[in-house]
Amino acid sequence: MTLFEAIRARHSVRRYRDCPIEAGTTAALRSEMERGNAEGGLNIQLVLEEPKAFSTGFWKYGQFAGVRNYFVMAGPRGKEAEQKIGYYGERLVLLAQTLGLNTCWVGLTYKKIPGTFTLREGDVVHCVIALGYGSTQGVQHPMKPVENFYESETEPPQWFLSGMEAVLLAPTAVNQQKFKFFLHEGGKVETKTLFSLVGYTDIDLGIVKCHFEIGAGRNNFQWV
Repeated sequence: MTLFEAIRARHSVRRYRDCPIEAGTTAALRSEMERGNAEGGLNIQLVLEEPKAFSTGFWKYGQFAGVRNYFVMAGPRGKEAEQKIGYYGERLVLLAQTLGLNTCWVGLTYKKIPGTFTLREGDVVHCVIALGYGSTQGVQHPMKPVENFYESETEPPQWFLSGMEAVLLAPTAVNQQKFKFFLHEGGKVETKTLFSLVGYTDIDLGIVKCHFEIGAGRNNFQWV
């Protein structure tokens, strides 16, 4: 499965089977996680066989079931760090999809379990990513017209439209899609977040930028 195929196949999954993740698979996930931490200055951590974070009381909101594995998406505060959380977290999500796993970004409906992760000075937990073998493969979120999400100074080339196709398949908080892309001359691409009552727009932007790079081909454009 290519990463673009993983983008098409990936859907948010909230219910998981009681199956441990194989050692070779976790090794591949940890390798990608460590790469993201090194490149992004983050502190993402993988928690395995820990059922309490999604198990009781209020935390059942969102209909999660069987979650025993998850990434703790920790790092510094601020918009730049939040974009990196989204970008490197989505790389983990897509790798997991290629390895036969399912995932779901989770902003609020989990409990932080003491002793399962450690924070550096100045770090916060931005969110978590549930991980495992899904009871289902999830469903596609509703698609809006691609023209709603970009402006272009010229007729968009195919690489840009392919990038936007990948963008529309990206997960965002409550499917809010509060972002816009701008195509400038010379293959320069700019992105902006839009106002949201929900929040998480910078994490969402990091996720969609990851998708755009895969769909458009990183050598075809420059980020502004």
